[in-house]
Amino acid sequence: AEDLVALGSCPRPVLEVLRGAVASHLNVIISGGTGSGKTTLLNVLSSFIPEGERIITIEDSAELQLQQSHVVRLETRPANLEGRGEVNQRDLLKNCLRMRPDRIILGEIRGSEAIDMLQAMNTGHDGSLTTIHSNSPRDCLSRLETLVMFAGLDLPSRAIREQMSSAIHIIVQQSRLSDGTRKITQISEVTGMEGNVITCLLYTSPSPRDS
Repeated sequence: AEDLVALGSCPRPVLEVLRGAVASHLNVIISGGTGSGKTTLLNVLSSFIPEGERIITIEDSAELQLQQSHVVRLETRPANLEGRGEVNQRDLLKNCLRMRPDRIILGEIRGSEAIDMLQAMNTGHDGSLTTIHSNSPRDCLSRLETLVMFAGLDLPSRAIREQMSSAIHIIVQQSRLSDGTRKITQISEVTGMEGNVITCLLYTSPSPRDS
């Protein structure tokens, strides 16, 4: 965490807000493009989880480096040459709910597991952390809605958005700038719904010229 502050990737006031969000069991999604530093920030935020909580991580390959003592690591498995034996993120997410997790950390939402993650956030697993590929907090919500539709449950858009508005508390936008630096550029607080639109309060980090 201190390295991010020293490098200018995360102003200290923003870091303290995120530390408080994790400690308060808010559900946080880190949004950003490829190579923007999402997994690095996820590692930092996971370090704010108090010792003694039972944490379950779900990843394609183990990139998270949690230092807490009570961590269960789950990894996906591709199908064999006969097309059998695949274990995907959705399978792991469903099964981890039976393992009494205090926190669920999903390496990246990229498919139909989005609906299971939202349901987990809405059913007593507050404080969950995950990442998603998108260019802005608003794009993050749109892409998440699209990924939920991949589950094939034929849910109306309003029902999906209601799930999202109650499950997600904070969206952190991580960006890779033209000079190669990686910075937190926006933090959005999801505040609810107005009509069919999810409402957010947007906080913008100082630009590199201002910092």
